[in-house]
Amino acid sequence: MELEAVKLLAGAIALLPLLGVGLGLGMIFASYNEAVGRNPGAAELLDKKFFLTFALTEALAIFALVISLVLVFG
Repeated sequence: MELEAVKLLAGAIALLPLLGVGLGLGMIFASYNEAVGRNPGAAELLDKKFFLTFALTEALAIFALVISLVLVFG
């Protein structure tokens, strides 16, 4: 197998965690919407936790993307 083909395969495999990140973000948004719908008074408290979990989950996607780009172009 050529080196360029191996780089592209490695980059594609490095992006597989994005599937889990997408599912996780969907679950985070769904849980937040359900919680605020049930108790609108707790929205201020939930906002802080929501944005923190959203940022940490999205950071995993960014790390996977960076690793993929390093494998393909590095």
